[in-house]
Amino acid sequence: MKKTELDIEHILKVLPHAWPFVMVDRVTELRPHESIRGHKCVSMNEPWFLGHYPKNPIMPGVLIVEALAQIGGILAYASEPFDEESSLLYFLGIDKAKFRRPVIPGDRLDLEVSVIQHRSNVWKLRGEASVDGTLCAQGELLASVVDREG
Repeated sequence: MKKTELDIEHILKVLPHAWPFVMVDRVTELRPHESIRGHKCVSMNEPWFLGHYPKNPIMPGVLIVEALAQIGGILAYASEPFDEESSLLYFLGIDKAKFRRPVIPGDRLDLEVSVIQHRSNVWKLRGEASVDGTLCAQGELLASVVDREG
């Protein structure tokens, strides 16, 4: 059983995102074609906390889903590398999304994604986000590797 860790430098090479939209700080375990674990350190200085909500800051649920999608993209890329100059992994949708607990500044959002199904260029993944062992959000993600346009 191979365990692989990736720091932020390696994550930035795989993801097409840039600050402030990188939602994965570290990958702690990677099993190609099976699963991935990592985390995002939630900090008060992130731009969305200025308005969501100023007196009671919580991480927007859509950004928790984005964090799961990003770490899922890292799993897909590690499983079947593609040429990032000519292809992108697009997030297509989420099913069975549930939000269980707010995520606040100071939390370490633990991310875990596993492969449900992979056919051709389409990935179906199960994702869970938790803080201190308490489930915060979950859902099934769908993504596809597509050709870059232009």
